[in-house]
Amino acid sequence: MPEGDTVWRTATRLHQALAGKLIVASDLRWPDIATADLTDRTTIEVVSRGKHVLHRIEGGLTLHSHLRMEGQWRIEATPSLAPRWRRNPNLRALVSATDWTALGMRLGMLDLVPTDREGDLVGHLGPDVLGPDWDAEAAIDNLLRADLPVGEALLDQRNLAGVGTMWCAETLFLERVPPWTPTTELGRERLQRIVARAHRLIDNGKNNAVQTSTGSYRLDEAHYVHARSGRPCRRCGTTVRVAPIGQEPRTRTMFYCPRCQGGLGPTDDGRTQRPLGSEGSSKRSPRAL
Repeated sequence: MPEGDTVWRTATRLHQALAGKLIVASDLRWPDIATADLTDRTTIEVVSRGKHVLHRIEGGLTLHSHLRMEGQWRIEATPSLAPRWRRNPNLRALVSATDWTALGMRLGMLDLVPTDREGDLVGHLGPDVLGPDWDAEAAIDNLLRADLPVGEALLDQRNLAGVGTMWCAETLFLERVPPWTPTTELGRERLQRIVARAHRLIDNGKNNAVQTSTGSYRLDEAHYVHARSGRPCRRCGTTVRVAPIGQEPRTRTMFYCPRCQGGLGPTDDGRTQRPLGSEGSSKRSPRAL
């Protein structure tokens, strides 16, 4: 699932392409809103809220989307827009100005709501790591109140919005924190360092197409543990592992180094794990996670 910095870049590109411009064509291929027509309205702004995209439109409307695992918004030049895009079975939304067209592909959520009702969709989110409402101390309060394994708590968007599995794993590795440690056991001071690290990583990530925690922008060198199970830890050489974290239906994958992060996780069966994408591996490829 895209992280908050990826969604921030998506919203920024949409804003640059459409803000202040008249919508000349729209096509919303989603139950309940398929007959809605946005034409002859002006895009006011497009912003992100955690992992959500809010496209605010003249007349008090907001087109809300969430990318989930596979969704994306593409920008194509309107004058040269190929007919194949309208025939694409993955197209969920089309919003065109005279020069640029936004194409929502494989979106996980799409809603059209009054702008003053956006809270119905995103009001449950905690402070946005990249938003004007960012409040590190409020996020830490939420994490302590949750009293969950820190990896699980960081991924709960109600505590702080924008941290996904990649930045969660990289943050906890860099801070040498076992992902299954309860937040109350870590305490406020250590959580302050964790939250500050996550904020720095995501804030840096929003400005780069390649998200890196190592400082290298080579795709095969950009991360310490994320998607590197079955491969040696860049710090100590121990084999990086992956195990589930959280309760159903919100179970997620957590990559970690047993030596650097306090031993095997309680949900890790300890069996040999092959590198992702290698022959015979039952895991998804790194690109898919």
